[in-house]
Amino acid sequence: MSDQIYNVLFLCTGNSARSILAESILRKEGAGRFNAYSAGSTPKGAVNPFALKVLEALDYPTDGFRSKSWDEFAVAGAPQMDFVFTVCDDAAGESCPVWPGQPMTAHWGIEDPSHVEGTGIEKERAFSTAARFMKNRIMAFLSLPHASIDHLALDHHLKVIGRMEGTSSKTTDAA
Repeated sequence: MSDQIYNVLFLCTGNSARSILAESILRKEGAGRFNAYSAGSTPKGAVNPFALKVLEALDYPTDGFRSKSWDEFAVAGAPQMDFVFTVCDDAAGESCPVWPGQPMTAHWGIEDPSHVEGTGIEKERAFSTAARFMKNRIMAFLSLPHASIDHLALDHHLKVIGRMEGTSSKTTDAA
């Protein structure tokens, strides 16, 4: 078994909801094996309060999150990523920076819970659903034999994970 700790970056346009959910879930579930990060192409500047509320209710970390640009991870001195996952369809369609080290990429699109209108309970339910779908993807990702699987097979598995239940309607294999 490898002692390598993998760096994973979750990308979304605003870096306020889905990518934050993913970062928090991986931070806890992959502790000691993975470092989790998130960023956005056009960060909103604030984390959606429903994302933090749902994470706290599910006993996931909520400290230190901020909405930030993916540019922070494409400069000298930034952590080198092993995996980069887009979690929204808009980010998947954008031209991403060139990531040092050529990380594995996949698109794990989930509908944006921040677009749900209605009562606070309805909005919270949308975030809970997004968190459940994201956790399912992350747990499938964590179960892969990262150190011993070949690159082509790993790429295939990452794309299959992106098509799991809860996939947004526009999901493709691009990342």
